[in-house]
Amino acid sequence: MPIHATVEDGVGTLVLSDPPLNILSRAVMAELRAKLRDLAADQTLRVLLLQADGKHFSAGADVGEHLPPDYKEMIPEFLDTVAAIDAFPLPTVAAVQGRCLGGGFELVLAADLVVASESAKLGQPEIMLGVIPPAACALLPDLCPRGAAAEIVFTGEAISAKRGLEMGLVWKVVADDTLGEEARDAATKIARHSGAALRIAKRSLRVTTAVTHTAAMAAVGKIYVEELMDTEDALEGLNSFLEKRQPTWKHA
Repeated sequence: MPIHATVEDGVGTLVLSDPPLNILSRAVMAELRAKLRDLAADQTLRVLLLQADGKHFSAGADVGEHLPPDYKEMIPEFLDTVAAIDAFPLPTVAAVQGRCLGGGFELVLAADLVVASESAKLGQPEIMLGVIPPAACALLPDLCPRGAAAEIVFTGEAISAKRGLEMGLVWKVVADDTLGEEARDAATKIARHSGAALRIAKRSLRVTTAVTHTAAMAAVGKIYVEELMDTEDALEGLNSFLEKRQPTWKHA
């Protein structure tokens, strides 16, 4: 199974388990949403820890599923997956190692606290394929300064965990070999508190963003499906990636 979920002592652990790259296919995302629904309904839960098996957190969504006709269903499904983390009723902690790119990084952006290993690389390389990161475009302006958001989306270059910390996207940077321990320690400390209080605290912290995040992701998703995928460059970029060649842009 590509997604594992457990609950112990108030800590729910959700693990992406399809190494080495933990690719987020539509099937994987559907299972992830189902696990999130089950965990959200668990009244014994007080905190959610999001992790990934293997060397890398996730290299992102399946590029092949970005192509016609799949993208018309894949993009809304992906945004629903990010929204399920963003709207999770309890605190969420993400533990990030290795490559955390594209859709993988967008999942992490929806978490409350991000613990990253020193060697982690975070980024949204979509622009290099002639497309955009829809969830990141909706979430980044609320999470970091405008220039930092623009750097991530416009350049497509991965940033270090330390740079992510400076931008405010990462809460804590730890040694590679202590990531699991540090992330679980953070989750355990949160789990000591009242579940009722934590649910209300989470809702209170998201009062101003709950509606705006949902609306922003819907708006960007509409732009992606109805405008971006009508461009020649979007199809050229995605196909060039799958064909392992450099894209030839027509800028149209």
